[in-house]
Amino acid sequence: MTTYPAAQQTFSRSAPVRLWEDGFALDPYRYYEDLRAQGPVGWAELAPAIQAYVVTDRRAALDLLHDTETFSHDPRPWEATVADDSPVLGMMRWRPNTLFADGDAHVRYRTTLIDTFDRVEPHDLRARVHRSVRLLVGRIGPRGEADLVGDFARPLMALVFNNLFGLPDSASDRLNAALGKMMEGGAEAAEGEAEFGGYVLELIAAKAERRGEDLPSWLLDHPAGLTPEEVTWQVFLTLGAGHEPTANLVSNALSRILGNPSYYSTLTSGARPVMDAVVEVLHHETPLANYGIHYARRPVTFHGAWIRASVPVVISYGALAHAAEQESGGHRHPGDASHLSWSAGPHACPVKQHTLLIATEAIERLTQWLPDLEPVLPRERLTWRPGPFHRSLTSLPVRFSPRSPDLPGGPS
Repeated sequence: MTTYPAAQQTFSRSAPVRLWEDGFALDPYRYYEDLRAQGPVGWAELAPAIQAYVVTDRRAALDLLHDTETFSHDPRPWEATVADDSPVLGMMRWRPNTLFADGDAHVRYRTTLIDTFDRVEPHDLRARVHRSVRLLVGRIGPRGEADLVGDFARPLMALVFNNLFGLPDSASDRLNAALGKMMEGGAEAAEGEAEFGGYVLELIAAKAERRGEDLPSWLLDHPAGLTPEEVTWQVFLTLGAGHEPTANLVSNALSRILGNPSYYSTLTSGARPVMDAVVEVLHHETPLANYGIHYARRPVTFHGAWIRASVPVVISYGALAHAAEQESGGHRHPGDASHLSWSAGPHACPVKQHTLLIATEAIERLTQWLPDLEPVLPRERLTWRPGPFHRSLTSLPVRFSPRSPDLPGGPS
């Protein structure tokens, strides 16, 4: 049995750090400091009356991510204690897919995802991204101004993932809106979850009736023999995990690039790769700030904290990134991949190369089409969407010289 340092802290007298309130979106780092002051494991609220342990120490996070004997990903014992209208259930409710499975079931689900995404060739994925960027530039280019969150990053992911999942462009707005509501975990979370669930159910019903060259069809035909219900929940996970964090990765990277003119000039000239900016975000402003949720199978002492069974144990990737930035003084080698934004252990992201390709190609293509993007607001005046799970801009307004993709001289 795995053993950890003896208990040295208790949360009975500590008010939980409220990650759901507006102040967290405005300045998460103050909240992370409050959590870290409690030790490697802090005590927080993800929503009113929904309490959780939050891991803010790298060593503790790695121990948690690799310890499948002590911790489970199955939330059902916790879920039985939560009101049906809790705003975080959309992100935490049990479903038969790889995220909420342990052991052999997890391996089976994960293998189907890896095998299916392996069928998407990099050149094909790159072409899908280029097509989507061109379509969006066609909409915003002639205007000379845009919101790179609402007009670019989020609709771009909806277009790309709709295409991968065999749906027409016309369905992308529906996907975008439903996921946005669900991720924020507020009053509209249940509505967003229902809308997204309906979207996925209709998609699987269509693919069960008529296959295509797309991810749901490949999952339905995988040798693992997933049932239509299992495929539905694999798609539910993959669309949500693909669209929302990747859109945030793109918009967070663009805000860093455009907020630093010297940085932007080296990227647009090709002297510095866009990948540097993307990796910088993964290190210091990770799009999925608090997640990787586990549950102790039995009460356990873990890095100085007494962990009760069936209470969420959340990994704060945002707090880990903030601590690493402080310790390094902001200095990091461009090739440093020590961040945990992809998680680690058996549940590490199985498709990180696809995600990196989408994000870097999107930014490169956009800045080739519109090379003089200029932020309307300084970075410190940008606002962030509320919610305990993500680090996501509400908008990123820019101006630029009007341009149409139909004009000669653009990217080929």
